[in-house]
Amino acid sequence: MLGVSVDTLRRWELDGRLQTIRSSGGQRLIAIDEVARLLGLRRGPEPERAITAQSARSRFPSIVTNVARDNVVAVVELMAGPHRLVSLMTAEAADELGIEVGLRVVAVVKATDVIVEIPAVKVSSP
Repeated sequence: MLGVSVDTLRRWELDGRLQTIRSSGGQRLIAIDEVARLLGLRRGPEPERAITAQSARSRFPSIVTNVARDNVVAVVELMAGPHRLVSLMTAEAADELGIEVGLRVVAVVKATDVIVEIPAVKVSSP
């Protein structure tokens, strides 16, 4: 689960970085809470880096006009000039970004498909 060798686990135990329990047969046992703690330490936050370039060209300065969230997802409505945009994101992402009504944001749109429709010709009655 940690992606390290047994030798690394032994070194971590000797260094005091890892708590183990010995089985009756002398095997090292590691509690799942200890594994989770180590995974959290290894993942750690990455340093913030400014965005210097990106491939998405459709960027719309916007204001958040509505947020509807539950435990899993958040539906975020934006007003970009005269246009209404809707973003569906995880509730966790919305919380991390501090999304709330009135927040100024930039909506970045990168679509893989653009569908063009031609409306039916309106037939005028005589």
